[in-house]
Amino acid sequence: MASMSLDDPKMGEKAHWKPEDLLSGLSLKQILFSNDYRHIALKGIFTAFIMLALGGMFAIIFRTELAVPDVQFIGARIYMTLMTLHGMVMVFGFLIPLVVSINYYILPRILGNDRLIWAGAAQASYWVLIVAAVLLIVGRPDFTWTAYAPMSLRTGNDYVWMGHVAIILVAVSEFLAGAVLFRNALSSKGGLKNTPLMGWAAGTIGLLFMVSVFPLGFVGFGLLSDWAMWTDVAYFDPSRGGSVQFFLYVFWTYGHPAVYLPFVPAIAIIYTIMPRFLGRPMWSYWSGVVAFILLAIGAMPIGPHHFQPVHTVSADYERFVQILTMLVFIPSVLHVFNWISSLFMGTIPDSARRAIPFKFMVFSIAFIVYGGATAFLNAQIAPDSDFIHNTYWIPAHFHAMFFGFSGQMAFAGFYFLYPYFTGRMYNQRLGNWHFWLWQVGLFIKITGMGVAGYLYFPRWVYDYLDIPGWATAQLWITIGGYMVATGFLFFLVNIFWSAKHGKEVTGDPWPVVEDLKAAPAAQPAE
Repeated sequence: MASMSLDDPKMGEKAHWKPEDLLSGLSLKQILFSNDYRHIALKGIFTAFIMLALGGMFAIIFRTELAVPDVQFIGARIYMTLMTLHGMVMVFGFLIPLVVSINYYILPRILGNDRLIWAGAAQASYWVLIVAAVLLIVGRPDFTWTAYAPMSLRTGNDYVWMGHVAIILVAVSEFLAGAVLFRNALSSKGGLKNTPLMGWAAGTIGLLFMVSVFPLGFVGFGLLSDWAMWTDVAYFDPSRGGSVQFFLYVFWTYGHPAVYLPFVPAIAIIYTIMPRFLGRPMWSYWSGVVAFILLAIGAMPIGPHHFQPVHTVSADYERFVQILTMLVFIPSVLHVFNWISSLFMGTIPDSARRAIPFKFMVFSIAFIVYGGATAFLNAQIAPDSDFIHNTYWIPAHFHAMFFGFSGQMAFAGFYFLYPYFTGRMYNQRLGNWHFWLWQVGLFIKITGMGVAGYLYFPRWVYDYLDIPGWATAQLWITIGGYMVATGFLFFLVNIFWSAKHGKEVTGDPWPVVEDLKAAPAAQPAE
């Protein structure tokens, strides 16, 4: 294949990077306070892995409780606390920071810069998020990740206000991250016509970050104010003149764009690594650009579909939101069609088929199709209101989109960058164990959630009756969760062992090779 296609300016000016060992000799001061974009990215990535370990541990505990009917070892309060911490830590501490940190590392190289513009703001974003995470863990809120009022004002311990402050800090952190991404997107040297697709993605997500977090910040402030009774009339507390419906509109003005906050950076990773593995540009550049623009426009106004069964929402407005929700399928389908067409427009090299990041990428595309198909029902007023709203069908959908797609693409990006971080290649066998445990485990878990939702199993319950099908579905969901956790352990062993013992990489870690037997020594070691 022609190597010059790898350096198509629309795919990035610096497709070939030099592997380096960033970890050896890295001081604590550098990792904590350096404004070098590589150090900021590494810090964010490994902190996100810690958050994944915490959030996953919380999930394993309550999933073990739910594996069979009746109360085994945790009650309602502990269950709700674990559920809340799991949701908040996984979304705000793991998923969004991980994909953003990977973008921090790749973006300057793709755009041809030697630094991350406004790196100080990225540094501040990280530390603000750390403070928010500490407050969450200490405060132990039990009002679920959506913090619905008035529940978030009535439950919890004396430190529940820390959860409200954490929401404000998350908004500040995400605004700073968005400003960094948007500013760097504007720095592309190729102009609009030659801006790499990752640049378009950074501009899209940066804009969504900056616009959407204002409602989130107001939610945190309003909840804190109502809890502390700073005003005579509350914002959200109905017992003091506040409005729960007002809360719903404010929260979901952020909450639905929040779906795209990890989604778009994950798409950016695909547009960066797919042409590198295939040895050719993407099938279509401009369909990707149009899809990013349409996503930026369509993400904001469709939040009310999250509460469309509420009887106070007018029927005409419900239908309007439903139509807008259906329209936002278009940019997502444009992206997916672009990826599938790029895969099938030529031979997939053997080197790509073998590479762990390429495998994760391909299966993440499968999961976005799986999750997107279920979303079609979510968008319809009748089935949502009468059939699936607040059942396990909803977690099935967002676990497919959040973890099956965005989370797995983040790991694809990390595996791709691993030799650039360490100068060494990961272990292929351990990588394959991680990969297959996640594909099988996630499929079992998500499908089990879908089956439980089909059987009307409700969300947010710590115990349930032994109704036919319920216990079986919950058991399979738990089995899938344990497989995902085991795969993560293989991943941890791999990255730490390979950083010291993996095969050294001095040239291009990802050569495009048609015949596996001709692959150079830089191929992953068994």
